[in-house]
Amino acid sequence: MNYTNMLSHLRLCAAAAAVLVLTGCATTANNPQDPLEGYNRAVYSFNDAVDRTVLKPTATVYKNVVPSFAKTGVNNFFGNLSDAWSSINNLLQGKGEAGATDFGRVAVNSTFGIFGLLDIASEAGMQKHNEDFGQTLGKWGVPSGPYLMLPLLGPSTVRDTAALPADSAGNIWRYKTPVNWRNVGTGVNLIDKRAALLDASGLMDDVALDRYEFLRDSYLQRRQSQVYDGNVPRQADEADAPAPSETK
Repeated sequence: MNYTNMLSHLRLCAAAAAVLVLTGCATTANNPQDPLEGYNRAVYSFNDAVDRTVLKPTATVYKNVVPSFAKTGVNNFFGNLSDAWSSINNLLQGKGEAGATDFGRVAVNSTFGIFGLLDIASEAGMQKHNEDFGQTLGKWGVPSGPYLMLPLLGPSTVRDTAALPADSAGNIWRYKTPVNWRNVGTGVNLIDKRAALLDASGLMDDVALDRYEFLRDSYLQRRQSQVYDGNVPRQADEADAPAPSETK
């Protein structure tokens, strides 16, 4: 089984697990946004163990050994590919100007930026947007649903989990051939993203009394802000706030 097929298998397993907990495996939780907390904490513990034993050490070596220009190139390259899917999602959300800008970024960086290794578009003042299909569903009025911690994939919600197949299909690198190049690139991109979060994870270790809660609350707030482009309506903010009697 190649790496891409493995990721698809993991997404299916995560979706199946979500169905199981939603149909009867939920446990009592203090946060109304996290009714599946017992399940989520178990998955979080598994993910944390994998991160501490495999991903974090590998990302630390990558950060310390790989030259800065190479790391920047990796980040720019995959960021350029993601701009194409971001452009489509902006258009689906009715944000024509942002969609056109993201499409223009791909055109500029893929040519003058040497296949995206250089971010010429940002230097030219073309703003980067990071839109995915989960945000598009949110823009269309689909509620986020309960918080979910997916095996290996990390924090999500029911809505964002449902959007994973579309996001996967919109990932240009998924269609890269030969397969071994695609697998290597996917692995490098994963390690590069984890290396970029090393300082943030260290800060979380220092300040969070409960790392699970800190990660959950940060993720939910960030996703809500992304759906509304930083302008969360008061009604939505109040609807997502836990009732006083249900807080810890």
